[in-house]
Amino acid sequence: MKRTVLAVVTVLATSAALIQPVQAGGHAKSLRSVAPRDLRIGTAVAGGGHHLDQPYPDPFTYDKPYRRVLAKEFNSASPENQMKWEFIHPERNKYNFGPADAIVKFARQNGQVVRGHTLLWHSQNPAWLNEGTFTKAELRQILKSHIFTVVGRYKGKIQQWDVANEIFNENGEYRSENIWIRELGPGIIADAFRWAHQADPKAQLFLNDYGVEWPGVKVDAYEALAKQLLADRVPLHGFASQAHLSMRYGAPDQLAGVLQRFDDLGLKTAITELDVRMDLPEGGAPTAEQLATQASYYKTTLDACLAVAGCNSFTIWGFTDKYSWVPVFFPAEGAATVMWDDFTKKPAYYTLRDTLAAARR
Repeated sequence: MKRTVLAVVTVLATSAALIQPVQAGGHAKSLRSVAPRDLRIGTAVAGGGHHLDQPYPDPFTYDKPYRRVLAKEFNSASPENQMKWEFIHPERNKYNFGPADAIVKFARQNGQVVRGHTLLWHSQNPAWLNEGTFTKAELRQILKSHIFTVVGRYKGKIQQWDVANEIFNENGEYRSENIWIRELGPGIIADAFRWAHQADPKAQLFLNDYGVEWPGVKVDAYEALAKQLLADRVPLHGFASQAHLSMRYGAPDQLAGVLQRFDDLGLKTAITELDVRMDLPEGGAPTAEQLATQASYYKTTLDACLAVAGCNSFTIWGFTDKYSWVPVFFPAEGAATVMWDDFTKKPAYYTLRDTLAAARR
């Protein structure tokens, strides 16, 4: 996701009710219940980031119906913003673990794995880091300490980590705005993976980016990097496509081929942040045709994952329009998730469920 100005707050509400298993009447006919047993079905857990500027309290903490759906439908959870640097590490010598702790405990209570997001990124870094004056040695130690502290805290509780996030631009070049790569050189990527592995040897460690749903120079850059990291015996375990899609562009009908390239390297693959935004008609309600097209985009993306043996994690970036990031960052677009504000289901939801059920047979 793109950067948002974040006023750091510490969420203290971690009541017993929040972290207890959610009684959702079982998992009958849920996405998680019909999915193939080797495929985790996940969602982003709303909170932090743009939510802090919205006229509602923290969704995960205070919206019980939201948590009920979260527990029923999904067996993988990705903190949307709660593990990003500016939220979890707001001051150089201060960490804000409460919200992430609550998500991890909720997930464990409800039979869910957790995807950690993210350790090395150019965006949503705290002001003390972006505006600080550090030597290269100090900056390197800051990153190392952060990774050991955060990954180490959740050792054994995180299935997959997005270690390096969005490190290439659309030309397949390293992003100049990435403080870590700009100041320390691209070798810091390998270091980040090694440190994360040392902090939690059982966690699967991923490269993650958007705009890699079609072949091109960006995918080529990731493939070259992956080959080099593997040749250098760096503990890289996977490559992930975020799949933030827009109906202004075509469905990702070449995604399976992209994922297969990394599967051929012996890496796991994943879909990590899928949503499908659209231009809304006057009045704000999508047409039936738009909803059908949206469902087809979701299906195309899921089909790509199902077609690749090592794609074992499929995550949508939020499940209700009520808390979607899309209208905040793309004001002309919206309705990007599989449920309406009141958690009733769109055609995209049923298409995902039917496709998962068919794949399980």
